[in-house]
Amino acid sequence: MESHIYFLGGFGLLILLVAWFPVFIRNLPLTLPIICVMIGYAIFTVAGIELNPRDYPNTLSLLVELTIIVSLTGAGLSIDKRLKWRKWIDTARLLGIAMPVSVAAVAGLAAYFLGLPWETAALLGAVLAPTDPVLASDVRVGPPMEGPEDGVRFNLTTEAGLNDGVGFPFTFLAIGLAAHGGSLGAWTWEWLAIDVVWRSIAGFVAGWCIGRLLGNIVYRVGSKIIARTGQGFATLGITFVAYASAEFIHGYGFIAVFVAALVLRRRDGDHVYNTRLHDFTEQTEHLLMMVLLVLFGGALAGSALEGLTWKIALATVIILFCIRPLAGMLSLAGSPMLRCERTAVSLFGIRGVGSFYYLAYAASMQDFRQADIVWTTTSFVVLVSVFAYGMVSAPVMGWLDRRKAEEQSG
Repeated sequence: MESHIYFLGGFGLLILLVAWFPVFIRNLPLTLPIICVMIGYAIFTVAGIELNPRDYPNTLSLLVELTIIVSLTGAGLSIDKRLKWRKWIDTARLLGIAMPVSVAAVAGLAAYFLGLPWETAALLGAVLAPTDPVLASDVRVGPPMEGPEDGVRFNLTTEAGLNDGVGFPFTFLAIGLAAHGGSLGAWTWEWLAIDVVWRSIAGFVAGWCIGRLLGNIVYRVGSKIIARTGQGFATLGITFVAYASAEFIHGYGFIAVFVAALVLRRRDGDHVYNTRLHDFTEQTEHLLMMVLLVLFGGALAGSALEGLTWKIALATVIILFCIRPLAGMLSLAGSPMLRCERTAVSLFGIRGVGSFYYLAYAASMQDFRQADIVWTTTSFVVLVSVFAYGMVSAPVMGWLDRRKAEEQSG
């Protein structure tokens, strides 16, 4: 039998798994990402296939890039709250305080505990800084018009939606350090002007313009004739146009995609077409995520964790359960959210497949000393994140919902 027949059969089973399996594990401490990682590990182990993502950095970055931008569109479309600054203050704190603190802390841990050169330590801090919009589905806000959005889900969604772009300058900083022997210098000003300021502003402006333009076309032209078509797959066009527009002017496409989805949604926030767009995006995102996680499981069966040491394992625990929670609590000090809500936001700094995009991108741009340690550490952090947060996110969010309901009724 030809190999493509096996591929078609396996891909069909994966699609059915994405569509139907969540129904059967709803009351179990398992999630679909956990199942997919386990399936990938089993398949590649039995088949004896060696998969090393380090050998395919360009392919890996493209696949993860596609998954991220689709996920960002879904996150932007799902947000019901108006674009008012006071509603986004906690998100700004997470991006402006928690992220830089996390990057610096992880880089310091990598340099002094793992013994990495500073440029490589900075790379590890950069790739593990952003929370993941792909694996954070259990703690994100629901579909459009599902009712009030609580502070925990709103802040986790908006943080994950923006920090993929906001965190990119740290990856460019690591690349610059590697290119200049680990030393800062005059090039740092160029990094600040271009990679921090220009790319961020360009991404935001491109996203706003595309979202505004397409929103007017969809909800203002011809008595909303386009919106009445109900074509959900148009969301892919919106995603790709926003991303390409920002990248064309050397802006951050990740920021543009999320902002475009937000602005598009605001043109007619209560129209049912928003739900159609969101639902198609969510289904596409889930399918892409499952493909990535099956491949990740296959990489774990190969050499992804080759070189894992007790130091890397301990560093992983510190990164996930010490650095992120402490940085989050520091950034949210004074927030009007309840203490338990601030704690939940700080704890759920889910690291996922997005980290591999930054790592693969940096590896394709510059050689890093002891890069194997970064690959191994990132793989183990993502593995622990998938299992740990996957098992506790639903129960914790359910407990928070019940507590909030009790306070409101009392």
